[in-house]
Amino acid sequence: MAYRFLSSRIVPSSNRLNRRFIFIFTISLSFMYLCYSILFCSGTIMPNQRLEEHRCVHLKNMGSKKLLQKSHYCTISAKARVISDETRAVTLLNLTGNQSKHSAFQKTQDVVDHKQSNNSNSPKYGNKKLPNALIVGVKKGGTRAVLEFIRIHPDVRALGTEPHFFDRNYDKGLDWYRGLMPRTLDSQITMEKTPSYFVTREAPRRISSMSRETKLIAVVRNPVTRAISDYTQTLSKKPDIPSFEELAFKNRSQGIVDTSWNAIRIGMYILHLENWLQYFRLSQIHFVSGERLITDPAGELGRVQDFLGLKRIITDKHFYFNRTKGFPCLKKPESSSQPRCLGKSKGRTHVQIDQEVIEQLREFYRPFNVKFYEMVGHDFRWD
Repeated sequence: MAYRFLSSRIVPSSNRLNRRFIFIFTISLSFMYLCYSILFCSGTIMPNQRLEEHRCVHLKNMGSKKLLQKSHYCTISAKARVISDETRAVTLLNLTGNQSKHSAFQKTQDVVDHKQSNNSNSPKYGNKKLPNALIVGVKKGGTRAVLEFIRIHPDVRALGTEPHFFDRNYDKGLDWYRGLMPRTLDSQITMEKTPSYFVTREAPRRISSMSRETKLIAVVRNPVTRAISDYTQTLSKKPDIPSFEELAFKNRSQGIVDTSWNAIRIGMYILHLENWLQYFRLSQIHFVSGERLITDPAGELGRVQDFLGLKRIITDKHFYFNRTKGFPCLKKPESSSQPRCLGKSKGRTHVQIDQEVIEQLREFYRPFNVKFYEMVGHDFRWD
């Protein structure tokens, strides 16, 4: 009887111990699996994801659209990747109950903010800086061509639009101006172009107050041709304006030119240059010939690259002459199916001006041109 009694008590006790051992063992395995999953997500998936991001950037830089399309990660929108990262971060936080809520939220926000900044439309590197160099003029001289040509250099980042900061928007402050600039690395040059700076009285002083070491580029052109081009552009927008002759002269019979007309005043380069030289050394100003920019774009861009301290990467191989437009265009980039020419407004046919009027204006500009040649040490042969 005693043996049966003890056996009836011992067996159930042994079963309970076995069940308890199995339960504890199961919990331990689950906990180990959970820890392994956390370590795997944070240590393996995320680095691989970063590698995929770098691979996407590399493929984009190469212009390889086919490879980008084959990559599943590259086809996911930036916003979707941010949401996915945010969800993953929240999941990880739920698994780490030993952190305070404030600390956990802050780490989650850091992950999301980092991804949002990396996946924005702006470049994923560098900082916004005030310009190292400015194309300051002149209007209808070829400033747009110089900007478009020089910005294909890998060490140049340029603002595409004209900010007009030093002539129209100066009251908005340097922080506003800096915010317009593209992001650049320390080794890259930040540029912008606004042709009206060259004839704005306050511009040299204002630019000098930003930085006395700013490099300045002025694209100059035969002042008579430039004035006609200026008038042609205005006429396309305002067809009812007076004739070129009426605007250019106060008294044509006596040959008195109206220097208050902006189209005439801009071409008096020496007067504007004297204002700039009150604030900048002549060596800080590089003059591009608008005429040679058409006949020898690679040569002019080579000198611009030298002036900016850049390696001569832009050469003859980048250009071809477009006979329809009458000026050079950039050859087709590897990532595009079309060559890059300037807009329809560039290369428009000038209005016909009486040859006698042209000769009168040449006589007017001649003394200004001679002084300008002497000042810059170069004869542009406009006479």
